[in-house]
Order: sequence, then C-alpha cells, then structure tokens
Amino acid sequence: MTLRLPSIRRPSVRPAGAGKGISRRSLLTSSAATLATAALFDAVRMAFPGGVPDAHAATPETTRAVLGYIALMDAAPLVIAKEKGLFAKYGVPDVEVNKQASWGATRDNLVLGGAANGIDGAHILSPMPYLISTGKVTQNGVPTPMYILARLNLDAQGISVSNDYKDLNVTADASALKAAFAAKKEAGKEVKVAMTFPGGTHDLWLRYWLAAAGIDPDKDVSTIVVPPPQMVANMKVGNMDAFCVGEPWNEQLVNQGIGFTACTTGELWKNHPEKALGMRADFVDANPNATRAIVMAVMEAQQWCDQMANKEEMSAIVGKRQWFNVPVADIIGRTRGDINYGNGRVVKGSDQYMRFWADHASYPFKSHDAWFVTEDIRWGKFDPAIDVKGLVDTVNREDIWRAAASALGITDVPAGSSRGKETFFDGKVFDPENPTAYLASLDIKRVA
Repeated sequence: MTLRLPSIRRPSVRPAGAGKGISRRSLLTSSAATLATAALFDAVRMAFPGGVPDAHAATPETTRAVLGYIALMDAAPLVIAKEKGLFAKYGVPDVEVNKQASWGATRDNLVLGGAANGIDGAHILSPMPYLISTGKVTQNGVPTPMYILARLNLDAQGISVSNDYKDLNVTADASALKAAFAAKKEAGKEVKVAMTFPGGTHDLWLRYWLAAAGIDPDKDVSTIVVPPPQMVANMKVGNMDAFCVGEPWNEQLVNQGIGFTACTTGELWKNHPEKALGMRADFVDANPNATRAIVMAVMEAQQWCDQMANKEEMSAIVGKRQWFNVPVADIIGRTRGDINYGNGRVVKGSDQYMRFWADHASYPFKSHDAWFVTEDIRWGKFDPAIDVKGLVDTVNREDIWRAAASALGITDVPAGSSRGKETFFDGKVFDPENPTAYLASLDIKRVA
C-alpha cells in the first residue's frame, strides 16, 4: 500500500514553503500505527483523485452552493454576505445559507452533500473538517474529505455556570468547582457539563478549563452534547451544571437570570481561532472559481461585521426570526465588549469581543489547526501516531484564502502559515513545530 497524501495542485498564490511532499517515514512513527494511518490517508487520497484544477478563468463554474450555519454569532459573515448581496456581487447569487439544527446535523448534511439535498459547506467548528475528513465522526467511519477555506472569527465564546455555584469565585480559574463537584457526586448526584460537539472547539475549551483546575472532564464529570440554541433552556430546568457555547447564548443566560459566565474563552487563550468556513473537497475541486467567489464574499462580510459602527445593524439582522430568532438585547452587548458576567462582575468596553477581520482573524493559520488536532489527540479522538502536519496540509487550504485576498486587492496578509508559539492562561505553551512536547506538559489527558 502506498502511503501518500493526495496529490493536490494548488493555485499559484501560496505561502512560502507550502506543499512539500510528506515522506512515508514522517507519516508513521510506530509499526502499530501503520495500518490505521495508511487506511486513513489512502481513504483521503482516493477521494482526491484529480487534485484541484488551477483557476485560469474567473467565471464561476456554478452560481449555486448550499451553506449551513448554526445560530451563533460567528455565523454572522455568512448571514451578512447573503443579506447584503455579496454572494451575488461576486458572481454566485444562488448561494443558500440554511440553518442547521445542531453540529451533528451539520455533519450529516455535509456527508450527504448539496447534490443529495444536503449542504456543500458550512460555518463550522474548526476541528470538524478534520474529524469528518478522516471518518472519525461519520457513519461507519467513512471519510468525507473537506477543506478549510477561511477562519470566521477569533474569541468570544463563553463558559457559563449554574447559579447553584454563584457564591463561589469561579472565573477562568475553576478550582473552586473541584470540591463542589466532588461533593455533589458523593451525594449521589451526577455532575453534567455541556458542549456542542465531541472534539469541537467548545468541547476543547471546556475540557481545557476543567483540566487546568484539576478536574478530569471524563472522570470527575459527565460531558454531554447539547445544541447551542438549547443550552439556556436545559440549564433552566437543571439539566447541567456548566456549559461552553458561543454567543448569544451566554448573554441570554445572564439576561434571564439562570446562570453566570465564568469566563470568555479569550480569557483562556487571547485571540484564539474559533469557527471556520469549511466546504466539501469535491465541491471545491470541481468549482475552484465559484469557491474563490464564495470566499471573497465572506471575506468582505467579515470586514463589514468587524466595524464597530455596524454592530447594531449586524445584531438586528442576525436576530431576525429567519436567522437566529433572538432579541437584539441578548446580542448587542457582547458584540461591543460590554459584558455582564451575571455574578456581580460587569465590564464595559473590554477587548473580549468577537473579531471577524482584525488581527488576521480570517486567515486560516495552519499552526492553529495543528493545535486543534493535537488537542483531539489529547482527548483520544485521534491516534497519537497520526501525522499532524500531513493532515493539516491536506485539509487546510490557506492558498485559496490567499488567492481570494489577492483578487480583492488585500495586501495585509500573514507572511506564513504559522502564528508561532501560543501561550495559554495557565502558562502552557503550544509550539506548532513540537506538538509532542506540548502534550507531554499536560497533566490530564488520555494519552501517555
């Protein structure tokens, strides 16, 4: 069996050093992992038989694509691109932006694909294209290869806690919950913490937060899956002790007096990547010009969403019944950095607001995807022997982002694929050149 990543021809606008071949030796670090790694990459290779055609002509091959979204503020660029006619501006007027019931439904509809009444792409949790491309979260483990085309935002998720723990000093430091959770378990009651999709960003933020406080997310609590729009209702009836989700649901929780926000995720990792624009690889391969047009429309929408003067209009648009069906009062505050944490802590004009464009928010750094894959190794979603760099190079299509930026005349682009070392609130450091060292520094994990 030949162990190769798919041969993919890239457009000419590329970061320096990208696209170097991956050797067989770099793919396999132990004989025990050989068959699993070979099967994974062969499955991906079979799905990319022809590579990506070079886009010589600018005319979109199709004017239609179906994109999914979840009612979360980081979907705003897709909503705004549709509402403001930006898809039409770039030659793809028939792009649909359709609400999905959950991240599980998003996954299932991506597996179906637009041609089979599913979707071609989506506003998506950044780790999901990796989990879907490798078949880790699909039916019968069958891969559906995907590409990440852009990041949609930085920061501005939240970790919220039930009012039962309101008297504890729970912030980014969750240490006070360790004894409280242990006492509840000793009393014969289950401690439940909720996230939105196993291995997704909210799962990883929640796990990191708990583990940094010495709370094992697999042993000390029960980690459950709840769709974002259902978080507040579930906490209201006592179904969970804490959750991690994006806005507007943390703000709505506080406004309804049901719980409080312990911290925003930017307090765990400032300027962290969050959602992505992901699309099925077969759509992108067959429609490179249409794909670039979609990315251009989304990028322009990101720039519009990032303007503080547009926050009120953005909140009013996404709050409409056909989009989020959420009152503007549950949206507007945190889009401006005004945060009522719900436990007496109120901050006005903070820098903890969602960035759609500033600080290279839109750029899909490969170093960030390497962290997501490494964290999913930490929690047992991927085999420790998987070639992190090889997988990221296959799924992350930063070259398409660069081509779209060039077509838009954008000159402020990152010099390379990495943002460098990242430091977290607990002092841990992730070096994308040495994921193994990062894993070794972590006390609570599912790998040796």
